[in-house]
Amino acid sequence: MSGSIGSELYEILDDRFRRCTNGDSRLEKLYGDCRWAEGPLYLPAWRQVIWSDIPNDRLLRWDEATGTVGVFRSPAGHPNGNTLDREGRLISCEQGDRRVTRTEHDGRITVLADRYRGKRLNSPNDAVVRSDGAIWFSDPDFGITSDYEGHRAESEIGARDVYRIDPHSGEVRLAADGFDGPNGLVLSPDERQLYVNDSRAGHIRVFDIREDGTLTGDRIFVKGVGCRFDNIRFDRDGRLWAAAFDDGVHCYAPDATLLGRIRVPEPVSNLTFGGPKRNRLFITATTSLYSLVTSMTGTHRVSFQ
Repeated sequence: MSGSIGSELYEILDDRFRRCTNGDSRLEKLYGDCRWAEGPLYLPAWRQVIWSDIPNDRLLRWDEATGTVGVFRSPAGHPNGNTLDREGRLISCEQGDRRVTRTEHDGRITVLADRYRGKRLNSPNDAVVRSDGAIWFSDPDFGITSDYEGHRAESEIGARDVYRIDPHSGEVRLAADGFDGPNGLVLSPDERQLYVNDSRAGHIRVFDIREDGTLTGDRIFVKGVGCRFDNIRFDRDGRLWAAAFDDGVHCYAPDATLLGRIRVPEPVSNLTFGGPKRNRLFITATTSLYSLVTSMTGTHRVSFQ
């Protein structure tokens, strides 16, 4: 299922956004039969996009060469965010199974994290991998509040935090707390900061990363006005792109100015850059997967979402 969705795609709020509007003038709908789509990930070696259909408990894949869509894995643990590690292996946040996993090259699944200090995680949501192999992931309670996106359960931890998986020991350590609903996260292009969206609080926080991987300098990068954020990504010019649910895709300058929006006909969940030039924006929105070839280029680490 595919097609084009047209006019007035871009909303320019700052002249600096004009250079971002020189790509496609229409969204392309690649697929539209999900219940709630999230976690798009472009796989360069296979020229495919993997994404999650959480309530249907499956990972789907779209093939760039043929335009076909198929099931990558089902059941899949009610997956949410997906990323790649340094060896090109799939890292998935499984809300239903309450764990972070890695799919090995031979198809075996390795559990990277399912507990913190002996207590089960809530429902891991999104993950990011740094070049040294460290993994940060968010752990809200979205997957245990009902049976729709996971399995209803009580939180054993009693908090909604962000954790770091040590690249050497594999130990799961608390990285940051004080969240209402930690959701999407991303590393700055130079890997010196970690940005974390708190969906329920309606803002994006940013932390400085020390040499030992601990976080400091907690501050708010931007507050959403009348919108809730989901995942976030950077382009190579340092602009931050945010999925803003009912308000399309937001673009922020490094100084946190809202430059403009991309309008999407459904509530937006996630986004990522991909394609051979990393200039194709893939957007998951409620039931659908959309794409837009842009005049921006994602960071070199854009596939590590």
